[in-house]
Amino acid sequence: MFAAIEITPWHWVGFVVCVVTFLALDLGVFHRKARVVRFKEAIAWTTLWFSLAMAFAAGLVPMRGKEEAMEFLTGYLIELSLSMDNVFVIALIFAYFRVPSEYQHRVLFWGILGALVMRGVMIGAGAALVERFHWMLYVFGAFLVYSGVKMLFVDEEGVHPEKNPFIKLARRFLPVSHEFDGQRFLTVTRTHTTSVAYAEAGGQSSLAANVVEVGQRALTPLALVLVMVETTDLVFALDSIPAIFGITTKKFIVFTSNVFAILGLRSLYFVLAGAIEYFRYLKYGLSIVLIFIGVKMLAEIWNVKLSTTFSLGVVAGIIVASIVFSIVAARHERNA
Repeated sequence: MFAAIEITPWHWVGFVVCVVTFLALDLGVFHRKARVVRFKEAIAWTTLWFSLAMAFAAGLVPMRGKEEAMEFLTGYLIELSLSMDNVFVIALIFAYFRVPSEYQHRVLFWGILGALVMRGVMIGAGAALVERFHWMLYVFGAFLVYSGVKMLFVDEEGVHPEKNPFIKLARRFLPVSHEFDGQRFLTVTRTHTTSVAYAEAGGQSSLAANVVEVGQRALTPLALVLVMVETTDLVFALDSIPAIFGITTKKFIVFTSNVFAILGLRSLYFVLAGAIEYFRYLKYGLSIVLIFIGVKMLAEIWNVKLSTTFSLGVVAGIIVASIVFSIVAARHERNA
């Protein structure tokens, strides 16, 4: 049996370079012009990212051993599952701001790029805390149990940009246009606009433009959408990062599993956004997963340790069951 290869800074650099190269090809070649991403294309990209993740897991076996490969797979499944819930929130954001379909990929691209940076910082901070204070794992476990129970019983439907502090700051200190300008985040205004910060449109609170002079550079509504997507991912990361620390504390495994899940989020959005009805029980499955991981972390206080293989089986079983129940319920309603 070969000895495990030590993870060096060059492994980190090589992985990051590969990710940046893929992203550059995505935006600069495959999606250079704004266009609608069709379902078949989204399926193809989703399959590609999933295949790359599986190939990476397979490559970990001779490099680091089967155990770390299983940790990667479990972490990847958890992050991907939580990303699926994030997809539906992003769909609500796009619907709220009435973002044209052809501009959605660009928002997702930059949103995911920002998410990668934020996740990297949070993973580094989390790993440093756990290395210095091992008891932080138990704090993470308790937080996951709390988050899972809250998700199970608290219904938080819809999006509320008027409550987002980053949106409030942007609108307070920066001019914001009320019109889209293609897929640009900045524009030069052509008309003078003066309006209140918020207005009621069709019984729903809606963001309105502030004072914007002719010829002034201003943020477009697409920029506000990007802020919403970034802050939404930040909220989801508060659950997902502690969850994967419940599987492993190895920084390279934590980071790579997060990255692969996030990279597949864009194409996954275009696959799942129109099929929300088939995932109605996913939220409950995810809440049970968070509770399970939290209990797993807390159980170590009493030296009760669950194997990675067992954890992978439980997580996969819960996610698959929640999706199957959702599909069965949706089909039953259609046939009724």
